[in-house]
Amino acid sequence: MVRALEMVAPGTALREGIDNIIHARTGALLAIGDTDELSFLYSGGIKLDIDYTPALLYQVAKMDGAIILSSNSTKICWANVQLMPDPTIMSLETGTRHRTAERVSKQTGALVIAISQRRDVVSIYLDGAKYMLEDIPNVLAKANQALATLEKYRSRLEQVATRLTALEFEGGVTLHDVLTVLQRAELVTRMAVEIERYIVELGTEGRLIEMQLEETMVGVAADKAALIHDYIADYSEDGFALVLDSLARLPHQDVLDFGRLSELLGYDRKLNTLDHPVSPRGYRILGRIPRLPKLVIQAIVREFNGLDEILAATDSELESIEGVGDMRAKDIREGLRRLQEINLVDRYLQT
Repeated sequence: MVRALEMVAPGTALREGIDNIIHARTGALLAIGDTDELSFLYSGGIKLDIDYTPALLYQVAKMDGAIILSSNSTKICWANVQLMPDPTIMSLETGTRHRTAERVSKQTGALVIAISQRRDVVSIYLDGAKYMLEDIPNVLAKANQALATLEKYRSRLEQVATRLTALEFEGGVTLHDVLTVLQRAELVTRMAVEIERYIVELGTEGRLIEMQLEETMVGVAADKAALIHDYIADYSEDGFALVLDSLARLPHQDVLDFGRLSELLGYDRKLNTLDHPVSPRGYRILGRIPRLPKLVIQAIVREFNGLDEILAATDSELESIEGVGDMRAKDIREGLRRLQEINLVDRYLQT
């Protein structure tokens, strides 16, 4: 459906043709797909096979039948076609045009667009799913409102992440602190996905919102991944990938359930998360040191197996790790010291 929204977003040639049809109040039924796969539904019609232009689409829409476009909508293949889908396919639509559109999409998997003649409504059908295009001002208002909410959630995420960083340096992290940050990071990620859908629907009108979204989301995905690396109970690359995938698929109610989140990380869901101490491996803190490659971070964590051990390591122990050396060991020491200082300042400003 997102791909379909990209095809009909403002600024595209297909959207221009649809807008022309709406303004003329002629209505239309557009089927977009492989003509060979759709041809068994045709009854009558005129074969055109001409290059698509918005003006031509508007002209052929004056005829009653459906218009068949190529799968990339660069060709107008047929016009004035009567589509004959299986009448036994369930449809909740009442109008003939919309009922045909829903049945064709269910039967063939093609993208079908029904443009209402009287109500100026554009309905998109894909594999039986329906989406109604909204006016651009309405979508813009929703996107801006969602962006404002996202910024508040991101600010809260920064606060709980700063607190977690302080506790990591102090050695006083509990599972509850970790799950609080993980939950916030996942909620922020999901809100961003919702805004991305608005951006797709807005097309060229959504560039400013896209820029704001990118700025707001800087570092969220990397920090969430590092958090899982640090606190997954039994670490392995396959286990990490499974947790990340499972987290994205969790129902919203489960994201709000700390028991379910702790179970996802490999802990007993009946644990008292407030009292259960956990220790970071060091991925998250080391990942915040500028110009420190991921391979070097992995080597350091494998060598010391914990942030406390990394903080207690001598210069010679750091230098002996492959990829570190004398200069990088000093950079790591300086980076860790600065992170502690910056974190203290951030916590002071937030209180």
